[in-house]
Amino acid sequence: MVVGVHRPTQLVIDRAALRHNIHAEVERLDQGCALFMVVKANGYGHGAVQVAQAAKDAGATGFCVAILDEALELRAAGFNEPILILGVTSPADAPLMAAEGISATVAATDWLVDAQHYLDLAETLSAPLHVHLGLDTGMGRIGFRTVPELTEAIDFLGDHAALDFEGIFTHFSTADSPDDHYFKQQVAKWHALTDDLPVRPRYVHVSNSATSLWHAACNDNMVRFGVSGYGLNPSGTAIKPPYPLQPALSLTSELVFSKHISAGDSVGYGATYTASQDEWVGTVPIGYADGYERRLQGFHVLVDGQACEIIGRVCMDQIMVRLPHDYSRGTTVTLVGQDHGAEITLQDVADYCDTIHYEIACGFTGRLPRQYRN
Repeated sequence: MVVGVHRPTQLVIDRAALRHNIHAEVERLDQGCALFMVVKANGYGHGAVQVAQAAKDAGATGFCVAILDEALELRAAGFNEPILILGVTSPADAPLMAAEGISATVAATDWLVDAQHYLDLAETLSAPLHVHLGLDTGMGRIGFRTVPELTEAIDFLGDHAALDFEGIFTHFSTADSPDDHYFKQQVAKWHALTDDLPVRPRYVHVSNSATSLWHAACNDNMVRFGVSGYGLNPSGTAIKPPYPLQPALSLTSELVFSKHISAGDSVGYGATYTASQDEWVGTVPIGYADGYERRLQGFHVLVDGQACEIIGRVCMDQIMVRLPHDYSRGTTVTLVGQDHGAEITLQDVADYCDTIHYEIACGFTGRLPRQYRN
């Protein structure tokens, strides 16, 4: 997708905010506990390579991604730190991951058998494939579920030098909830699966952002720091974080047109908005093709610190807003961020869309340029 550099709409990413959030968490960790920054989905829409550099500057010692191509992007950008792929990859890619020093998540022994086959076929193998065994303690997504399954996998790893048992982990599904009943069930399941491990790998990790923020006793020797690194509260507003999080992302644009309409005039597709009185209407060059949700009709943006309602349907490339009075072309419009003391947060946008801020941040498309400051 082309990047819209000749349009005034842009995402602004504050590196200082990223560094603040990540360093604050590094400072809270026990000695010997590593922080791997999660930069999947293009760094939650913030830019994977740029976030990775800010995270490294702030004390992160590794990275987590979702798919192999995201790991390869970091390697191509010059990052030599450990990288863990959290999703299941193809066993056929085992030689590539081994060559690039990329760690694979494994959820079943038959994956190891197939991966070993492809490693055997490789002409040269300069390093083993690093493996993290994923355990399903209640997330219901991927992972080993019983001690016999897990033991079989560990035994297989011990018998094959081309496979390195580097880590073991699980993922808690309700660590961001004030109700910790299910969380405690998962912790108990984790202990039932791992307390009698025949061998302990280098990395033992269960903590995502929420777990590390509010259940730090579970951290062991590595945390996977995700959404909180971007300054977003994983619980939404349900639980207060232990230190102030600084949102790193802002979304701004400009008015490209304004007009005066009369009572009875309609605006937008389907004529879903009709003015009840004479008013000023401004047009802003952003739409659902940029990831600005169509369901945001009726929400607001900030112009000169004032909340201006989005009237009519959100178009593919433009929105219309009701202005308190005429403003000149080029006036700044804030869709996410602060303006003259007023603020719209990603959480505000998510609440209006009846979703989570993760989805909003990840939904901003490649047409929006990312500008970095600090």
